[in-house]
Amino acid sequence: MSDHIDYYCSLNSPWSYLGHDRLAALAARHDKQVVIWPTDYSIVFPVTGGLPLPKRAPARQAYRLVELRRWRDHLGIALEIQPAHWPVDEVTAASMVIALREMGHGDAAFALAGDFMRAVWAEQRDIANRDTMAEIAAARGLDAQALLAEADSGRPAALRAERSRAAIERGVFGAPTYVYRDEPFWGQDRLDFLARALA
Repeated sequence: MSDHIDYYCSLNSPWSYLGHDRLAALAARHDKQVVIWPTDYSIVFPVTGGLPLPKRAPARQAYRLVELRRWRDHLGIALEIQPAHWPVDEVTAASMVIALREMGHGDAAFALAGDFMRAVWAEQRDIANRDTMAEIAAARGLDAQALLAEADSGRPAALRAERSRAAIERGVFGAPTYVYRDEPFWGQDRLDFLARALA
């Protein structure tokens, strides 16, 4: 067993966004590394019984909006309930995060993922737009063009698909999922249970 937190997320997921900074703070309090795995849920859902939002029953779709308002207000986090650019093609942005992680810059990868999520859910920005992705990476002090070039190579996307299939074997079926010592915690509303496990 490895003593770090594996973090399976989607840049499209408001729940990943709502938990992202709280996960960072929790990991810092317990001196744990977070290894981020931007996950392709189009691979995960068909195997684990999940449905993309448009295919869910109307009552479930409506209740999701209620819960997003509740959590936004409870946490005091800026969040657009129905952002202008959503759902968004996150393949390139996720590939940039993966490229950073594979270069050994795990903390920067985690931070960039948070910036991308914030762009979608709080700033009404389109993270499928290359200029937007470059601006966000450059604002973090990263070599945006090098990250985009690596994303364009297809290597990070292939790794994302491979690791998404591996995530299923670890019990991952939704975003976000945090895995610590092989125990999964699904959802940002399970961070308290993760905290107890870390303690």
